[in-house]
Amino acid sequence: MAGFRTRALSAVVLVAVLGSALFIGDYYLWGLMFFASVKGLYEFMRAMRDPENRDDMKPDALEIFGYIGVAAIYVTLLLVSQEGQFVFIFYTLIVLLIALMIIYVLQFPKYSTTKMMQVFFGVIYVGVMLSFVYLTRMERDGLKLVWLIFIASWVCDTCAYISGMLLGRHKLTPALSPKKSVEGAIGGVVGATVVGFLYGMLIELGDASWVPAVICGVGAVISQFGDLTASAIKRNHDIKDFGRLIPGHGGILDRFDSVIVTAPIVFILSQIFV
Repeated sequence: MAGFRTRALSAVVLVAVLGSALFIGDYYLWGLMFFASVKGLYEFMRAMRDPENRDDMKPDALEIFGYIGVAAIYVTLLLVSQEGQFVFIFYTLIVLLIALMIIYVLQFPKYSTTKMMQVFFGVIYVGVMLSFVYLTRMERDGLKLVWLIFIASWVCDTCAYISGMLLGRHKLTPALSPKKSVEGAIGGVVGATVVGFLYGMLIELGDASWVPAVICGVGAVISQFGDLTASAIKRNHDIKDFGRLIPGHGGILDRFDSVIVTAPIVFILSQIFV
């Protein structure tokens, strides 16, 4: 019971902080997503370390440049117009990769090729993809669009859990997540699509209420792969949670694993349909 209360209280605080940031947008949301990206990258890099060095708080040179890369991406979001943001983010990633290569060569054989690629992947996986929450919010209809990210991820997750508990018979990925079922996955997509349709009936977005339904349905499918990817990473590296920032929920990557991949999809689909 104590664990449930902790988890519920943490969820209320998280929804309040994130919900207010999504509503207000601007620097508030920018700062929150910047913090989440840096903290998420730290959690990812910690998971990549050898178990005996996992709790070493001192980042190495490659990791430091990873954090610099995330910071550069978020500064770009503030200083560059929307038309040029993606070009500058692309330039930032190229410069980051070259910097990582230089460190890798000059300090050879201190770092493995795998470590260099892990840092670069982590910056994209956490920093770039999570920044699409902010990018979506700052669009013309951003206040309406940004909620689709969380309908497609968190509503899908809730509906998948309920339908899996009630109807689950066939394992979805038994080697990776034995509790997830095909019925649960389908229920999650259906639930997110229905909620997206109802949301579309309440707001004016695109040409019809089916637009949010389609975006949420597609986003829900992708969100489950985001969830399973995070699970696979944890299994590969023998950890239960990425972190302990959110009591009862784990770290940033534990709570935002599906949001990370859903945010870019919602942004892309909104560019097409809205």
